[in-house]
Amino acid sequence: MSDAPVIIEEVACGRLKVGRLTLNVPKTLNSLTLPMVDMLQQQLDSWRVDPDIAAVFIDGSGEKAFCAGGDVQALHRSATATPGGPCVEAETFFAREYRMNHTLHTYPKPIVCWGHGIVMGGGLGVMAGCSHRVVTEATRIAMPEITIALFPDVGGSWFLNHMPGKAGLFLALTGASMNAADAVFTGIADRFICSEHKSAVLEQLRRSNWTGDAGTDHAQVRHVLRPFTEQSIGSMPGGQVEPHLSLINSLCDGDDIHQVVDNIVNQQTSDPWLSKARDGLAHGSPLAALWISRQLDETRHSSLREVFQAELLLATNVVRYPEFAEGVRALLLDKDRNPAWQYRSTRDVPEALLDSFFQAPWPENPLADL
Repeated sequence: MSDAPVIIEEVACGRLKVGRLTLNVPKTLNSLTLPMVDMLQQQLDSWRVDPDIAAVFIDGSGEKAFCAGGDVQALHRSATATPGGPCVEAETFFAREYRMNHTLHTYPKPIVCWGHGIVMGGGLGVMAGCSHRVVTEATRIAMPEITIALFPDVGGSWFLNHMPGKAGLFLALTGASMNAADAVFTGIADRFICSEHKSAVLEQLRRSNWTGDAGTDHAQVRHVLRPFTEQSIGSMPGGQVEPHLSLINSLCDGDDIHQVVDNIVNQQTSDPWLSKARDGLAHGSPLAALWISRQLDETRHSSLREVFQAELLLATNVVRYPEFAEGVRALLLDKDRNPAWQYRSTRDVPEALLDSFFQAPWPENPLADL
């Protein structure tokens, strides 16, 4: 195995090839760094115009994770090096990561993502952007950004708003965990296939009769994956989002975001999944709860391009503000799990402060050319 952070392969399939990208830093659960983002972008751009590449397969090294997120500690270093910004390293990472995510969402050739193990943050951004998203019995998904005073970015403003009912808002506010069944139900995955079939899936893709026509090749991917989905159906775990959806909709039905937060935090429940979700919001940043809610509301009818531009604007302002650095310190660095949030409740946050996170911090958005 190569020690490169992203392993790049071209697998011969008759007269054409399948490109394979493997995130390869298992010690950090394949968390994305800026060099990894740049490698993915460069290779995707190259393969897009290469007539010999018919499809792309993306996976992660090791059995624990596809990708557990971005390199949050690097973002923290950048945020604390220049409080108030510009936080050049962090802001550059966000801009290039979102550009890569947009590339995935708009890629003409089929991209199969094997979302096995932990899929969080930047990893979810990669998986959600692919055209054929596979999850397994070991898939564990969450968007716990509220716990570090960030927000579900990397396209979260797009796919959360497209989930059934109020599921997207609930998951964003609480950081509640999802498995494969939840991923398929909420639309961030397309198929459940048992992990034991991975080598057989790869072999069938290798043997496929690729044409180089994108529409035909997308159909070919579905033809390959369908039998494995049918073989795996009996092994799919029980989900949490679908059986709880009516309650989720009720909890998120408030006159304003403050009431929604109250509904979730004050619920009396012995349900383990709901209890953990409630506690995620209760211990998270009240300020982040507000910008999460507003971001989803403001991008509800936005195009994909507008979503990534809006996310970069918010992420830039967030990383320049001390709440994010404090969240990372408490959860990931000192690990005391006792963040000193600036406000005790969402009602204490000045409206003008919240407004400031949605005001452009530069004359032109770095993603204006998407």
